[in-house]
Amino acid sequence: MATFRLQGSKVLAVTMTGDAVKAKNGSMVAYDGQMAFKKMSGGGEGLRGMVTRRLTGEQMEVMEVRGQGTCWFADRASEINLVRLHGDRLWVEASNLLCADAGLRTGTTFTGMRGGATGNGLFTTTVEGTGQAALLSDGPAVVLRVTPQYPLSVDPGAYIAHQGDLQQHFQSGVTFRTLLGEGGGEAFQIRFEGDGLVYVQPSERNTIGGDV
Repeated sequence: MATFRLQGSKVLAVTMTGDAVKAKNGSMVAYDGQMAFKKMSGGGEGLRGMVTRRLTGEQMEVMEVRGQGTCWFADRASEINLVRLHGDRLWVEASNLLCADAGLRTGTTFTGMRGGATGNGLFTTTVEGTGQAALLSDGPAVVLRVTPQYPLSVDPGAYIAHQGDLQQHFQSGVTFRTLLGEGGGEAFQIRFEGDGLVYVQPSERNTIGGDV
């Protein structure tokens, strides 16, 4: 299995001994040794995965990197966060997934509605199995614990990923900004209940759920 290590907080070094990783297309910044690069359609899931991603709008351009040596990855000076999976599943925004062990299975799952009036669905990339994954964040990511006693509400623009036994609920019509008298249109929060971890970034991306 490939070895992941961070060099600083914005460069990921992956050492391979004949094995492979799946990485965000175009994220390689340097390598030594012998490496082969191959673009993978639809996130490496073949025609079915490619069609699913076109229908859902969850875009993940992926390349397979295989070889002997070390390959370095980065993406627009974003912060990188390592997550180790032990047979469990990680839900992550496609744009926030930098790299994963090739043995980890990737897919797309429907997680709810972005808004009843617009009818927009929310689809998230899943990573499942045993191995490591590297997540991107705009600024240092924060890992928040959710327990049955302490549910968590998250601005969707700050959401990166989650793992564990969590249920998601989408609350439309109110966000942190609308509570402060700002923003407009139909907007929503993501509420997590159960037992698990939620990864958030200290910056907000644009979402299609409204001004959040």
